[in-house]
Amino acid sequence: MGPVPQNETVTQPTSYGGRPRTPAPGSVAPERRIARLRGHSRRLFWSALVLIAVAGATTYFFGNLPSPFEDWMLLTAAGALVLLLVIVPYFVWLSRSWTITTRRVIERSGFFGSSSREISHVRGYAIQMRRGILQRMWGAGTLTLSNGVEPPMRLKNVPHALLVHETLVDQVEVNQILAHRDSQSNGSGAIDA
Repeated sequence: MGPVPQNETVTQPTSYGGRPRTPAPGSVAPERRIARLRGHSRRLFWSALVLIAVAGATTYFFGNLPSPFEDWMLLTAAGALVLLLVIVPYFVWLSRSWTITTRRVIERSGFFGSSSREISHVRGYAIQMRRGILQRMWGAGTLTLSNGVEPPMRLKNVPHALLVHETLVDQVEVNQILAHRDSQSNGSGAIDA
């Protein structure tokens, strides 16, 4: 294939494997959600075990309590245990999420998204991964994103940590390449003759 004439435009190649096409220089690429993550659900193991034990004990003792205790006391104690050891931990787990888009990583915490932080791929950041023995068994890990300016963002106990790490590295690289290409096409990197 020979050189491309100066007045002829080069077309983008077709996408491979569902990968989105690269936007034309100078145009704004749409922000797309890549993944939404929560901490690994293995943290809810003890809550599930408590729920099973409370359900079994309540069923066994209902109607068979000694004389000073009544069934409403059993049901109240079972409800309190389920509320404190099952429902509250579930909502705490549910209240924190991380969203990875093509432009940034967004951390939301609180029941209604009351607190939100984000870190941009274009600015770049260092990614550290820490994995304990149990996290390795489950494929989870803790990722720390640090750009040196803001406090680090910790993605604690993220499932599929290796895949998330690889995705974040790819997004930083792609965004920095696109930003560099756009700065070159705007003429800021061009030398006047």
